[in-house]
Amino acid sequence: MSSSASSDAAWRPHVTVACVVADGDRYLMVEEEVGGRLAYNQPAGHLDDRESLLTAAVRETLEETGWTVELQHLIGVHQWRSHEHGEGVVRFSFAARALAHDPQRPLDSGIRRALWLTRAEIAALGERLRSPLVLKSIDAWLGGQRHPLALVGSLLDGDPYP
Repeated sequence: MSSSASSDAAWRPHVTVACVVADGDRYLMVEEEVGGRLAYNQPAGHLDDRESLLTAAVRETLEETGWTVELQHLIGVHQWRSHEHGEGVVRFSFAARALAHDPQRPLDSGIRRALWLTRAEIAALGERLRSPLVLKSIDAWLGGQRHPLALVGSLLDGDPYP
């Protein structure tokens, strides 16, 4: 088998980013329509081609909530298999600080609203959480799990996070 044929057949997980944005005891969440049901998630989404993980996390948060954030730490990297589409996902979760909100900004398609909830309110959502990674990343952050952003540096041209 040629190297190009083998690379075409290589398994590729979905690479996603998410932000845990805390304000006191409340966390920024997104209410969205997924597969005909309402689901709740942190601001999160897929990494675009030629985009750094850090840029993707800031962009997704803005697009889904209208909040501009500043990344502070990498919380963790988690691998799992999505219940929605059955495919593998590698998710990079970041801690971020809210800087400014634009309530007039249109939100991404499928996003109903952004809201702030306590950890108890989030846990009470149960099966309505988009993935088990929602609570896992909040609990990791609450447990003090904070890694330097430099762990996920970028060599992409023009990236603001080298």
